[in-house]
Amino acid sequence: MALITWNVAQHGTNVNFADDEHKILFDKLNKLYDLATGEAARADIGAQLDDLISYVVDHFTHEEKEMEAKGYAGLAGHKGEHEALIGICAGLQTKFHAGEADVTEEVGQMVKGWLDSHIPAYDMPYADALNS
Repeated sequence: MALITWNVAQHGTNVNFADDEHKILFDKLNKLYDLATGEAARADIGAQLDDLISYVVDHFTHEEKEMEAKGYAGLAGHKGEHEALIGICAGLQTKFHAGEADVTEEVGQMVKGWLDSHIPAYDMPYADALNS
């Protein structure tokens, strides 16, 4: 069962690349969640965790470059939000691969909550700047 489903009302930014990348990110998160809450092998969970985190870093980098190119005034705060999540994810990734942590339902819910909060509060406001 999907942890998070992209929908235009809640997650649509009206910025094509961002919406497309968010949809991919949601798919990768859902796959990780399904593996982690199912009977998947730890190696498969780890591979999907690595894939998701790598994609998130690439997406954040792309988003920040677009905001910088357009002179978006909210870039610094937005980047701070990204850095905070990357720090949490990197810590989990390190602990997971060391056998000191698992990807749990709570981890999935935390990331879902972050996305459900971040996209409306931080991504939707950049639409006018990035579409100009």
